Amino acid sequence: MALPKLKADATEARLAPLSLPQGGAAWAEAARHDALNRVGAMGLPARRDEYWRYTNPADLLSPQAPRAALFVSDELPPFDAVDRLKVVFVDGVIDPAQSDDLTLAGLEITTLADALSQDAHWSREVFGQLEARGQKPVERAFAALNTAFAAEGVVIRAMGKAAKPVSLIYRRSTETADALMHHVIRVESGADLSVLENGPAAARLNTVMEVDVADGGAFHHVRTQGRDRERRAATHIFARVGEGATYKSFTLTVNGALTRNETVIEILGDDAVAHVAGACLGDGADFNHDDTVFITHDALRCESRQVFKKVLKNGATGIFQGKILVKPGAQKTDGYQISQSLLLDDDSQFLAKPELEIYADDVACSHGSTSGAIDETALFYLRSRGVPEKEAVDLLTLAFLAEAMDEIEDQALADDLRGRLVAWLRRRH
Repeated sequence: MALPKLKADATEARLAPLSLPQGGAAWAEAARHDALNRVGAMGLPARRDEYWRYTNPADLLSPQAPRAALFVSDELPPFDAVDRLKVVFVDGVIDPAQSDDLTLAGLEITTLADALSQDAHWSREVFGQLEARGQKPVERAFAALNTAFAAEGVVIRAMGKAAKPVSLIYRRSTETADALMHHVIRVESGADLSVLENGPAAARLNTVMEVDVADGGAFHHVRTQGRDRERRAATHIFARVGEGATYKSFTLTVNGALTRNETVIEILGDDAVAHVAGACLGDGADFNHDDTVFITHDALRCESRQVFKKVLKNGATGIFQGKILVKPGAQKTDGYQISQSLLLDDDSQFLAKPELEIYADDVACSHGSTSGAIDETALFYLRSRGVPEKEAVDLLTLAFLAEAMDEIEDQALADDLRGRLVAWLRRRH
């Protein structure tokens, strides 16, 4: 079926300035061409598309990145006190001079370009494969565009317990940086890997992370987005989780004109665990933050959690679209989904679309979504005990976000991010 003319024209205009990377092995070039064909067949999203009706993709569709002022801050970057292996990208391009030596016990790390140039590299079983699987039943055309054109990224294979986290640091030097980055991660059976992400990255950012967690493996991901106010970003994580494996991801977002975080997880092995969580602080009518999550249960006795909390004020918009799909035979599934917003004024809005689709009869699945203002009783209690109103609101805000923050397994990381939340709230007084 031919695409509608407006969608076809928008897709053609977005693709016009792009060119496929050269120098890849035959399998990598085939994966890129397959992805490009997917983009052509589905077209890039329009506002009328079901999963984009709450978020306007116009800034992600324009041939050139909208200009975004550089954000300057004197505060220490997130994770600065953590012993980690640092991989630095500037305007979406890896910078070896600022990065650490990519040698770490228990890991193999290389660049995307190097991995995709090798005829027999293990990443051929993952690159573009998980993204392609994640296109059904919901099309994710910006992810396919990334697979086709992204030339930068890292490829990580964990073969044991990594000695320390791998930290992907994104820096920006220009007001028009337009970045495409694609990361491929394989956690082998029994291995354990933590990945951290932070930094403004680009005026417009499109990332894909494909994560394959083998039987008994564990993957932990903690990401911060902010405080670059004019940033536009579309991020995608595609994960495949094996038997007895663990996948956990948490994202803290502050500021940003447009942020769309998509997570697609397939639980394919029995007794596996997959948790996705996010905390968001939005301030201003130009703030639009969208979490879109799709978790598929296709195995026995598996657990999934989706925990998303958004604090919004001064006309900010928050969006959550989450789905749990339980396939036939996925008995004893435990699926939990909660999305909540705290609206600090009458101008902000929270739009939610929680979904359950269940084809097994022995499951425990729940979902809930609420939106409301500060609890006046709790506020009165704190003020009656001498807490100033603004500080009381901050305390209640932190309490509201606690359930999402508790999903961070590393307590040192959790404490660091809680401290940053406190500082961010105080700056708003």
